[in-house]
Amino acid sequence: MEAIIALLSALVALGIGTGAGYVIQGRRLKRSLGDAEAKAKSAAAQASGVLQEAEAQKRSLIQEAEAQKRSVVQEAEAQKRSVVQEAEQESRRQRTALEVELREWRSELQKLERRLTSREEALERRTETLEKRDRGLVAHEQEVERRSTEVEALRLQQVRALEAVAKMTAAEAKEVLLRRAEEDAKQELGRQYYELQQRFKEEADQNGRKLLVESMQRLASDVVSESTVTVVPLPNDEMKGRLIGREGRNIRAIEQATGVDLIIDDTPEAVTISCFDPIRREVARLTLTKLISDGRVHPARIEEAVVKARQEVDQVVLEAGKRATLEAGVGGLDPEVVKLLGRLVFRTSYGQNVLQHSMEMSLIASMLAHEVGANVEIVKAGALLHDIGKALTHEVEGPHAEIGADVARRHGVPDAVLRCIREHHDPEQSTIESALVHVADTISGGRPGARRDTLERYAKRLEELEAVVNSFPGIEKCYAIQAGREVRVIVKPEQVDDVQASVLARDVAVKIQEKLAFPGQIKVVVIRETRSTEYAR
Repeated sequence: MEAIIALLSALVALGIGTGAGYVIQGRRLKRSLGDAEAKAKSAAAQASGVLQEAEAQKRSLIQEAEAQKRSVVQEAEAQKRSVVQEAEQESRRQRTALEVELREWRSELQKLERRLTSREEALERRTETLEKRDRGLVAHEQEVERRSTEVEALRLQQVRALEAVAKMTAAEAKEVLLRRAEEDAKQELGRQYYELQQRFKEEADQNGRKLLVESMQRLASDVVSESTVTVVPLPNDEMKGRLIGREGRNIRAIEQATGVDLIIDDTPEAVTISCFDPIRREVARLTLTKLISDGRVHPARIEEAVVKARQEVDQVVLEAGKRATLEAGVGGLDPEVVKLLGRLVFRTSYGQNVLQHSMEMSLIASMLAHEVGANVEIVKAGALLHDIGKALTHEVEGPHAEIGADVARRHGVPDAVLRCIREHHDPEQSTIESALVHVADTISGGRPGARRDTLERYAKRLEELEAVVNSFPGIEKCYAIQAGREVRVIVKPEQVDDVQASVLARDVAVKIQEKLAFPGQIKVVVIRETRSTEYAR
């Protein structure tokens, strides 16, 4: 019984427990359902908010897209209108240009049509005129033939009438006419003979003058003139070192300021100035004289001395030109011509001082002009100025006669004097005054020993020789010695070996033969040496 009661109690307890479990589980389910409904409502609310926000964004994007669409459409419309306007403007411009061009073409065509029409009308008128002229010529020819027949008949009648009146035949009348013509011819020949005689006499006088001038030219005697070189004496050999200066700065300054080459060699107590321009050479000589007398030799002092020397040379040139014109008796010259004439005091030619040579020529030419009856003033001026071009030969290229004539022409020298200047070296002269200047030049220039080389020519020949040698690669130094009879070439040993040195000597000799003209022979010596230097301490 107790077991049943216990079983029933267990069953009741189990039922109660099961019911309680169901009740508890039901409540839990209710709570879970409530929570799920709340979450569902919250999710629904969130979804509704998201949908609303999405709808708002959608509407905003649609509005922006529509706004951009409208903007793009408006911009496209504006561009379309701009392009259309530009196209219309370009079309109008091209149309206007074409219309202008068409009007020009039409105008040209109208002009051509009018011209052709006028030419056609002119040709028609000319054709009509020619036809009228042809008809007139035919009638004129017929009239001429008729008149010729009448004239011939009248001539025969007149001949017969004249024979009857003169009581002589035509042959007899012809003989009388011939005799009269012969007498008239004799009178005419006599008159022509007299005129020819007078003309031949004048030509004989002119030919006599020319023969006299040619005889003077052939018999021109020789005189002697001195030849000088530019050498500056030094008080002692120590002055050479001071002129050279530290690392050669003084000699470079002198050469750069004066434009000369200063030759300082082993000649005791003397230096040589080399330059083709005599003015530069004289400026350098005066500069060196001032520096030597002052004792201060440095670049600044050199520049001062050069300025003073140029002023002194300009003054000497002007005074020399004025003195020459006064002694020659030639006036009315332009001051620039007088200065150029004065520059010749420093110019030598074949051992002669050119200014003294010109003054001497003016004297000789004036005496010859007096003898032959030529224009003395023209001859004196032409002889004095004949070598004025030599004052510019270092600055202007060309023959000094042409240079001098051009300079004189620019400064108002008369044409007759210009011919004397231009033709004083020509074999034939256009006037007797030019011939006299040529003769005087021959007399003054025909001096024994005058054709020897001057210092300028000697220096120039050596410079040309060294220039030819220095044109080869690998040469360090080159010296022309023994008056240009030998040239010593020092080569760079790292560039020219012993075999190449032999080849170089032969090539140099060949090039000297091709480029230069020289008497005798020139010895070419190529020197190659290698030096190794060390110091023992």
